[in-house]
Amino acid sequence: MPLPQEMRFVDLRSFGGPEVMTIGKRPLPVPQDGQVLVRAEAIGVNRPDIAQRQGSYPPPKDASPILGLELSGEIVAVGPGVSGYGVGDKVCGLANGGAYAEYCLLPAGQILPFPKGYDAVKAAALPETFFTVWANLFQMAGLTEGETVLIHGGSSGIGTTAIQLARAFGAEVYATAGSKEKCEACERLGAKRAINYRTEDFAEVIKAETGHGVDIILDMIGASYFERNIGSLAKDGCLSIIAFLGGAIAEKVNLSPIMVKRLTVTGSTMRPRTAEEKRAIRDDLLSEVWPLLEAGTVAPVIHKVFAFEEVIEAHRLLEDGSHVGKVMLTV
Repeated sequence: MPLPQEMRFVDLRSFGGPEVMTIGKRPLPVPQDGQVLVRAEAIGVNRPDIAQRQGSYPPPKDASPILGLELSGEIVAVGPGVSGYGVGDKVCGLANGGAYAEYCLLPAGQILPFPKGYDAVKAAALPETFFTVWANLFQMAGLTEGETVLIHGGSSGIGTTAIQLARAFGAEVYATAGSKEKCEACERLGAKRAINYRTEDFAEVIKAETGHGVDIILDMIGASYFERNIGSLAKDGCLSIIAFLGGAIAEKVNLSPIMVKRLTVTGSTMRPRTAEEKRAIRDDLLSEVWPLLEAGTVAPVIHKVFAFEEVIEAHRLLEDGSHVGKVMLTV
């Protein structure tokens, strides 16, 4: 069946609120060396999409300017140099941009097959959060069995993924969230104790619960939590920062505990990583995490699914912060 000449996509003609997004049309992209073209069936909506829409998270120069970092669907064309995948294969993948469209180019090193038993929506909910959590919590922070970890934003897409993966690999998990209902959701996913940051000081709770602090903290808040994060780490602990929802500049912070407790402070963003780095994460996910998904040990938490044309409503829900888990679009 021949491909259409044009596709619908979410057009961002100016920066601003959700209402600046419209549905437009443009020619289909053509796969280049090492790329596949995927006809989208489902798309994940993520915080970086909101930041890009607002003008604070520009795409890399070689990436599509279209919003969107993850999707699932069917491969409809394959570029030179691609092996192991072909036309007709159902895949999900991490896009460097361009996922908010009916067709999207994906590097072959960033795609994975649907886990057995998964539909398009569940598969599309995997790439962005699982790539991020695996890279930061396991590859960089080195979480291992028997360690303790604190996950901030435990009810988010990242948080629900991190809680489950940490538990699956034998860690003791604590999490923060902003309501009683969200804390209960975190505990159902495997957190030993979820802390309502609106009514409790997480640093005091961690001290009371552990006596010595946690080994690793996965943090998306940044500056406003920095000093309490440092105080909540045990000796030789690691703080892994993945976002700055609470600001990027921490002032008048006592740094001496970093030296006294031999702490490591690290962080990363996914989008600027090289193709080789993303392929290495993909390979780890395929060997270490996909079996857990297929066994039902770990699963994406999906809060609500919108139609492609309802992208404005999807962004409003994500910004509202009332969700638990992922917000998705279907095409």
